[in-house]
Amino acid sequence: VQLVESGGGLVQPGGSLRLSCQASGFTVSSVIMSWYRQAPGKGRESVAAMTISSGNTYYADSVKGRFTISRDNPKNTVYLQMNNLKPEDTAVYYCKGLNVNGLGDYWGQGTQVTVSS
Repeated sequence: VQLVESGGGLVQPGGSLRLSCQASGFTVSSVIMSWYRQAPGKGRESVAAMTISSGNTYYADSVKGRFTISRDNPKNTVYLQMNNLKPEDTAVYYCKGLNVNGLGDYWGQGTQVTVSS
């Protein structure tokens, strides 16, 4: 089982980025997939999540209306589209698969997002 994030980088305030989370060893449509972030000196916080079959989504209040989580089943990839980025969105972003194959939660290695002018 492996999760690999990509797509982070440096962007100006108001800009956009799309993060990708490529999964292997399981199918992303079979578990709840989530995005978290951790800013310097702060704890890890949940940003967005997507349920299994219905694809219902959840967003933290701080990103609601700006971030969108989505899933591409043939590519076995989960995305986080981030628009209107703010300096306070600066963090390392992680994707997580909940209770994958009944073995527990799996995390990716993280991708850095920096929002700065």
